[in-house]
Amino acid sequence: MRSAYVNGRYLPGARATVHIEDRGYQFSDGVYEVCEVRDSHIIDGQRHMARLRRSLAELRIPMPMSDRALGIVMRECLLRNRVRDGIIYLQITRGVARRDHAFPAPDTKPSLVVTARSLDRAANERIAVEGVAVVTVPDNRWERVDIKSISLLPNVLAKQAAREQGAKEAWFVDSSGHVTEGSSSNAWIVTIDGKVVTRPADRGILRGITRAVLLEVIKAQGLSLEERAFTPQEAYKSREAFLTSASQVVVPVVRIDGRAVGNGAPGLVATALRAKFHEHAGRS
Repeated sequence: MRSAYVNGRYLPGARATVHIEDRGYQFSDGVYEVCEVRDSHIIDGQRHMARLRRSLAELRIPMPMSDRALGIVMRECLLRNRVRDGIIYLQITRGVARRDHAFPAPDTKPSLVVTARSLDRAANERIAVEGVAVVTVPDNRWERVDIKSISLLPNVLAKQAAREQGAKEAWFVDSSGHVTEGSSSNAWIVTIDGKVVTRPADRGILRGITRAVLLEVIKAQGLSLEERAFTPQEAYKSREAFLTSASQVVVPVVRIDGRAVGNGAPGLVATALRAKFHEHAGRS
């Protein structure tokens, strides 16, 4: 990372720091967004901004600047970091104040950090061609995972559990035995009779922006969609499985808990949805 925006200043990456009493550092009291960057365009920026405003409102944190001003900052970060294909990350916390669990004084200014980095687009394509493995883990997160908060310790532990088992992702399973979502992605399956299934966007999952766009792609392709919960056992027997995220778009899942999905290779539905995704995504 060459440069980052931190509370009004563009700083070299090595000197981009926040105050030790920032509430994000002390309490994970903040939210974040990650946007895909493709061919120097921010993908679905308006939808990301809408979700950001919703997350902030749920935590009663004010926006630190207007959407237009934030857009200018994001674009400048892309230019300073020479990002053509990659991601842009922004984080807003309740600000810097003496450590106290209760909210600080109302005039406390929120903290804003924006960074950008390149991703290897060709490498991501190779991952999609090969497919990935996932494992299931108990869902031990708080109940408001619909808020894109920076409180991600259960997600970190789940991702590490996946890597230690040679998998790319972990899917959370709730107390009723149903898959909620991945540690950093939404979870999908395709049933034997060709229905695309994903959990409804209730408070049990994050309203993924890639997920929302993919619903439009599925409709445009004339596929049958069911928004409902599914179990790991149903996923084991599915024709296909895949995951979605801003950084990976659509990635076929070829193994779940060590079991091959379908014929153990990326499926036709997931591959087609990935190919069509950017025809429906917004660009700015």
